[in-house]
This record gives sequence, C-alpha cells and structure tokens, in this order.
Amino acid sequence: MATQNYANHRQMVPMFHLVLLPVLGLTLIGSVVNLVKSWGEHSRIYSASLIVVLTIATIMLSFLIRIFALKAQDRAIRAEENLRHFAMAGKLLDPRLTIGQVIALRFASDGEFLALSKKAADEATAPDDIKRSVQEWRADTYRV
Repeated sequence: MATQNYANHRQMVPMFHLVLLPVLGLTLIGSVVNLVKSWGEHSRIYSASLIVVLTIATIMLSFLIRIFALKAQDRAIRAEENLRHFAMAGKLLDPRLTIGQVIALRFASDGEFLALSKKAADEATAPDDIKRSVQEWRADTYRV
C-alpha cells in the first residue's frame, strides 16, 4: 500500500460501494418496474408493492448500518485524540472542536497536532482545510 496522504486517504469498501449499492439500486429499479407492470392486476399488486417496500427498507438498513459503524468509530477517534492531546498538553481537547475537526486532526503528526487543534478551535477551521494544512501526514488505515 502506498504511503497515505491527503490525496489517497479516503477508503472505499469494494463489497459495499461496488457490489452492494449497485445491486440494491438495480433491485429498487426492478421492483418499481414490477410494481408498475402489476398495477392493473389485483392478484400481483400486493406482492409487487411488498417487494418495493422491502427493497426500500433494505436500502435504508444498509445505510443505517454503515452510519452506525462510522459513529462508533467517531467516538473511538474522539477518545483517542483526547488522550493524545492530554498526553501532549496536559488537558483535553477544546470542547469547541466538532467531531469532524477531531477526525481531521487525527492525521496530524505529533509535532503539529497541538498548533492545528488550537487553530481549528479558534478559527472554526473546516475539517477538509485541517487535512490540507497537515504537513507531516500520520496515516490512519483502520477507519473505513
């Protein structure tokens, strides 16, 4: 794997992004087409509409599962970066920092972490701008 930096730090999960999402999209299209074709037939309308509802529920479930996992990772990152800041500065991170800012700060090396965290809190720096300003990138290959 190449050295992680701003340009390549975003991770893609092939089974989610390239397999599951297209399959769910095609299933939704197929179920809606089936519902439209079944509209006049009373014997098929119930099952066709049920398939559409179940497909929408599956799509919602797949996104919620991903969001819940990312939220758990966000909590862990906040705790890790709070500990890191405490070890370096003797105090916890500034409470004005948003979770997005804290997640962006995890890429900063120890040498620039304190200055960037202070700047981010004082200037309400956007997470993407924080990542762009990191000079010495600290890779995080665990978050997906």
